[in-house]
Amino acid sequence: MTLVALVVGLALGVGLTVVFLGRRERRERADDGSTSSKSRDRGRLNRTEEERLVRSLNAVPIGIVVFENEQAVFANRFARQFDSGRHTDALVGQAIEELVHRATSQGATEDEIDLYGPPPRHLSLRALPLEQGDGTPLGEGILVVIEDTSERNLVEALRRDFVANVSHELKTPVGAMGVLAETLIDEHDPSVIERLSQRLHHEAIRLGTTIDDLLTLSTIEAGDTLELDRVDVAGVIERSLDHVMAAAELRQIEISTEIDDGLIVEGDRRQLESAISNLLDNAIKYSDEGAEVELVATAVGHNVEVSVTDSGDGIPERDLERIFERFYRVDQARSRNTGGTGLGLSIVRHVAINHGGTVTVRSREGVGTSFTLRIATSPSVAAELTGKRPNGEEVANVR
Repeated sequence: MTLVALVVGLALGVGLTVVFLGRRERRERADDGSTSSKSRDRGRLNRTEEERLVRSLNAVPIGIVVFENEQAVFANRFARQFDSGRHTDALVGQAIEELVHRATSQGATEDEIDLYGPPPRHLSLRALPLEQGDGTPLGEGILVVIEDTSERNLVEALRRDFVANVSHELKTPVGAMGVLAETLIDEHDPSVIERLSQRLHHEAIRLGTTIDDLLTLSTIEAGDTLELDRVDVAGVIERSLDHVMAAAELRQIEISTEIDDGLIVEGDRRQLESAISNLLDNAIKYSDEGAEVELVATAVGHNVEVSVTDSGDGIPERDLERIFERFYRVDQARSRNTGGTGLGLSIVRHVAINHGGTVTVRSREGVGTSFTLRIATSPSVAAELTGKRPNGEEVANVR
């Protein structure tokens, strides 16, 4: 149970005490047969306050259940979702009953429960006796707070995986550099020294590339540093080609391009350049020497699509779901040999997200792979591309 949830639960407990007392008072008045004007006015006021509190509690994204004598007398909207009769709901109900029973005799208590879904969920439950303003127990009243911590747990798991992956990715080149440096200290053969020095230089470049990609990914993931401008897609592609041309020439790979005229998007020039460069770099690394990589950029409705296609080994279907994860590699050995960091496609995905677009992949083993980056344009740019505004009105002087 988080500190925030605990504070919210305790604060709501005060309001629920009013609800609890209001209902008890009305029951007592009914039993006493009280019908005085003053009593009725006080009853209407209590009901108004109670209704206001109930509306507030129904808006809270945390389950709230009030028990009296181990019988539920109030449940807000979030808590009522576990009353549909499903098997998982029965498990929640049983856990709450046990928790209330313990809280009645032992005081505040808590528990965790995993629901395997679908969808899978993790719930944190806390039960505490209701108290009056002076701290004395309010009869047999028990407050139960239900918090869905599934998303927070998932984020925490992703964070742990990320830290573990980063540690591994940095440890490998650093360890290799240490071994190479130690060997060089006692080496006197010039040819061996040259070979080890080249290897040391290679590992240093690999380490630097990994760190650069991590910094790039961190900046792009933040999403708050976008420098939006009208971007000429052909210009971005030209600069991206400059970044990868040396690697393409080294492997004798030809890059053919087919770019529609006048493609303009509203976006961050550097991020778009990074995304297209990573797609081209990925295609070059996983193509055979002497092969061809094809880049096509075209307008499709209110989007601009940039597709990069190679004729490499392709991606197994089982891996297609995961290739955009950080540090995920289909072929670990080949990726390390080609200098891949496993971050390029994750960078592409986040650039697409930041621009309200998508990135998709089609692949067949033994045939090749095609990635398509789709960037949504602004209404004004879309009008220039299609000759029509979103309402269908024709636009004059379209390029």
